[in-house]
Amino acid sequence: MREKSFKAIFFASALIAVLSLTLISVFLLMNGVPAVEKVGLTKVLTGVDWHPAQNLYGILPMILGTLYVTGGALLLSVPTGILGAVFLAFFCPPKIYPFFKQMVALMAGIPSILYGLFGLVVLVPLIQPFNGSGKGLFTAALLLGLMILPTIMTVSEDALQMVPESYYEGSIALGASHERTVFSVMVPAAKSGITAGVVLGMGRGIGETMAVVMVAGNQAILPSGLFSGVRTLTTNIVMEMGYATDLHRAMLIATGFFLFFLILLINVIFTLFKERGRQNGYY
Repeated sequence: MREKSFKAIFFASALIAVLSLTLISVFLLMNGVPAVEKVGLTKVLTGVDWHPAQNLYGILPMILGTLYVTGGALLLSVPTGILGAVFLAFFCPPKIYPFFKQMVALMAGIPSILYGLFGLVVLVPLIQPFNGSGKGLFTAALLLGLMILPTIMTVSEDALQMVPESYYEGSIALGASHERTVFSVMVPAAKSGITAGVVLGMGRGIGETMAVVMVAGNQAILPSGLFSGVRTLTTNIVMEMGYATDLHRAMLIATGFFLFFLILLINVIFTLFKERGRQNGYY
């Protein structure tokens, strides 16, 4: 009886997650798809002008802005996060390990609005000599890279710590050095977990709003350079939803649908990549 009760509780918990995702999907479909059909899917995805007053709802600049900012953030955070995880797992002295571990955890828990204030007060003035306002693609990518760094580092370190100790001992017994064992044996063995950390960081980067809106410049135009002002899909929603009505509001919800689809696509690609690696014996 007790076992059945626990099974029912676990099933209900899993069902809540599934139902929540289903409700969100249905909401986005019911409110966003009719608006896209009214405007035209091609015009929405390839249009470069976002002017609701003129019934122009092209979201291509926001899609590219999202991809560029997230891509720039990953260029900063992925190598730094993985190397930081390797340091914590294999090279960090035991006496200072708790300090570094707590700092990484604290960094992951800082609210995004505080990151935004840091970017606005510290990073923007540093970038101003290059583009005048200091706000733009580079500043947003730099700030976002700092935000997703602890996620990548924490998940990657956990993956490295889970590699069986026998892998390390076997490599050392064969005459390999500590450094070569770490980078030739331990890191490849944790590839699946490290990739998961990168995907989680990418997901947070794509969905981030408050910090990005404070430093990105928020111009609904095609990015023209590294210091160009950009607007992401999330910032487009948060900036205009407060006063949007009718078709304008529906198109903002449709923007959320495309954002949802983009994150779903990334997760599907990661799953396929992981499954292919398992079949080839990499994981």
